[in-house]
Amino acid sequence: MRKVLVTGAAGFVGRHIVKRLLDAGDEVHGVDCVAEFTGGIDPANGWPLFDPREYPGFHFYKEDCRSWFARVKDTDFDYAFHLAAMVGGRLMIENNPLAVADDLSIDAAYWGWAKEVRPAKTACFSSSAAYPVKLQRSESYVLLTEDMISFDGDIGMPDMSYGWAKLTCEYLAQLAYEKHGLKSICYRPFSGYGEDQDDAYPFPSICKRVLAERGAKVLYVWGTGTQMRDFIHIEDCVDGIMTTIDKIDDGGAVNLSTGTLTSFIDFAKLATGIEGYHPEVKGLSDKPSGVYARGGDTTKQKQLGFRYKTDFRTGVERALRYYAERQ
Repeated sequence: MRKVLVTGAAGFVGRHIVKRLLDAGDEVHGVDCVAEFTGGIDPANGWPLFDPREYPGFHFYKEDCRSWFARVKDTDFDYAFHLAAMVGGRLMIENNPLAVADDLSIDAAYWGWAKEVRPAKTACFSSSAAYPVKLQRSESYVLLTEDMISFDGDIGMPDMSYGWAKLTCEYLAQLAYEKHGLKSICYRPFSGYGEDQDDAYPFPSICKRVLAERGAKVLYVWGTGTQMRDFIHIEDCVDGIMTTIDKIDDGGAVNLSTGTLTSFIDFAKLATGIEGYHPEVKGLSDKPSGVYARGGDTTKQKQLGFRYKTDFRTGVERALRYYAERQ
């Protein structure tokens, strides 16, 4: 049995990692203050897809991870999954950037704690928002490769304060390895999705609108609708993490992506087609779009032994069934 820490355990990605670890028989210590607007869910109410309280190895601390780091000094963690962050979809990133900047304090507290207690391995969660926005514009976009961010050269302008915070966390991971021998790997997830994701994110929002407005002549999506994202199912993300976590120790980064770009308009057309109607899909220009095209190259993932399994149509079909059953 491994002893594992998961900060941000009540969030979307955290919940799925916790389940995978509990199913493997691990002793899981989850820490999360369940902050408003982050999509976190208090396990005291059960989680949408499973109830972690049914596992004897689950321990949960509903508190800010910074206070937890200050009071808990266990030195026997085999893994630490550091996901704690202030993020809640595009609206929060763009409209509340100073709250998102609080992530700098969270990550500084984590690495200070890790230096003291020395977990055997850290999985540090960065973001595709760390990539330079100049590589994601309509006139010139490319699939993003891990080496496009280099702390030895020009790192470029990331996406808002959230991107800066994630870049800083990656840099701290590399310094922690170089100066203190702390082993870690940094993950850059792209647009992870799944049935239990918070409605502040595009995937559940579009799926639920498709169901609620079945038969409509026109369907609206956020932004221009032409913005493109690399949608990867959450279970594929967790597969990628578990496959690669022991293959990098120096704080190096790995994408979690499919390499396939899908626009919000095409996403909505796919979902409405599955539901048997074909409206005109339009964008809402008063809502944020973010960058034009954000997709992750998969070469390094494949070299490390990970390939995603769930194609986007299958993921959408699963989600539509899940939401329809609960309407």
